[in-house]
Amino acid sequence: MLDDSKYTPRLKVEYRDTIRAKLKEEFGYTNEMQIPRLDKIVLNIGCGAEAVRDSKKAKSAQEDLTTIAGQKALTTIAKKSIAGFRVREEMPLGAKVTLRGDRMYEFLDRLITIAMPRIRDFRGVPGKSFDGRGNYAMGLKEHIVFPEINFDKVDETWGMDIVIATTAKTDAEAKAMLKHFNMPFNS
Repeated sequence: MLDDSKYTPRLKVEYRDTIRAKLKEEFGYTNEMQIPRLDKIVLNIGCGAEAVRDSKKAKSAQEDLTTIAGQKALTTIAKKSIAGFRVREEMPLGAKVTLRGDRMYEFLDRLITIAMPRIRDFRGVPGKSFDGRGNYAMGLKEHIVFPEINFDKVDETWGMDIVIATTAKTDAEAKAMLKHFNMPFNS
């Protein structure tokens, strides 16, 4: 078993040792604090109509997201009632989790090296999914690409949103940083 106090994620070490220097040279930063870094990664599963019909679906999504993230996921609830969708206020509709620190680097490493190669017909992630402020958003059609999920015990496959928030000021800086993390952009 690993001693958590001495273990540092592989991508965190790579960022600290090589990526920071490459970014500083590439963009000509004069101050160490100008160099962009990862701030957080937010994972979200929305159950939608399935959660309306069966309240256990949101609980199942929360358990799967907790398994993937390695941190307890929160259940997301409806803020307002919408009669047309049969949604009532306070009804559980999905799950979300925010990763920071070592867990964030561990998740990004697993996403890039293990999960993405397991996606069927994968040709890279779109390079245009930045928000203008250096944050990147992407979606997965199936959460079962993560090896933590036991394929035999899954009753439903969920889509999943992944938002990578950075401290970069521009999309070009954030894209360069993610490329150094080996994010497989297709454009």
